[in-house]
Amino acid sequence: MDKKFFRSVLGDKPVEEMGLTYAHEHIIIEDSYASAKYPEFLLNDVAKVSQELKAFYAAGGRTVVDTMPSNAGRNALKLAEASKASGVNIIVPTGIHLEVYYPQSHWRYTYTEDQLTDLFIADVEEGIDEFDYGAPIIKRTPHKAGMIKLATGDDAFTKHQEMIFRAVVNTHKATGVPILTHTNFGRQAYEQAKLFKQLGADLKHVVLSHVDRNQSLDYQKKVLDTGVKVEYDSTFRWMKNPGVFNWTLHFLEELLPLYPNQITMGMDMAKNAYWKSYGGKPGLNFLLEYIPNFLAEKGLSDYWQKIFFDNPHELYAFKK
Repeated sequence: MDKKFFRSVLGDKPVEEMGLTYAHEHIIIEDSYASAKYPEFLLNDVAKVSQELKAFYAAGGRTVVDTMPSNAGRNALKLAEASKASGVNIIVPTGIHLEVYYPQSHWRYTYTEDQLTDLFIADVEEGIDEFDYGAPIIKRTPHKAGMIKLATGDDAFTKHQEMIFRAVVNTHKATGVPILTHTNFGRQAYEQAKLFKQLGADLKHVVLSHVDRNQSLDYQKKVLDTGVKVEYDSTFRWMKNPGVFNWTLHFLEELLPLYPNQITMGMDMAKNAYWKSYGGKPGLNFLLEYIPNFLAEKGLSDYWQKIFFDNPHELYAFKK
């Protein structure tokens, strides 16, 4: 299609159909190495997930971005099923997550840059493997990746991580797929942005996640000054302990007037204890219920459209 589009698990759609968008979520985390290591991450009950997504849709939500990439609990078939059941668009990732979510013998450590690039491009252009590259055969589904992810930890990038950066940017350039990253509490976010710029990524289509967990306003500005987008998802996390300063809300108040086109938000509910449909809280609708009142109280209501519509729509549109 000639118009700007995003790639949902059910196919390409005009960006206008994204509607209200959460920029970083965990919708399905299948029984996997990651969930075996961290049982609280298991999110593979399609009925429960669909129940929560239906409530999100009823409250005005239209699109969520799943962020569990290749062979780390991704299940494209279940994501498609949940999307069909709820009416919510789901963007599915390719790419590679943090090393901690893979065994030391994993293929990520033996593949070359070109092999990783080819694998990622196939996810974007051909379809995601039904077995998520965990079996000796590959059976591609009709469900394609609409985002590519990488992750770094607390320390300086390793040679292996630098190779993944190159493979991710190669894929971005070849297909137009947008890029999302994981940062640990915002650490290495500035270094991520610098490397993306050096490699030639279009920073309007790059978002760095969890940056609001870094408790420095100056650091937030330093990262945003590079031109990348950031994703804030810790509003409810600061609120779990009464009396703890809510850095996310502070950053929104200070930075939205300065960087109106670069801030997105999500819930990042990777633990099943955060889902109401699993008997937990605060539930996926938390931002829809809380943020409008906060913005109104601070005289920032006009930025609601930027955070949940304009910015994620620009970010997740394919760059051709």
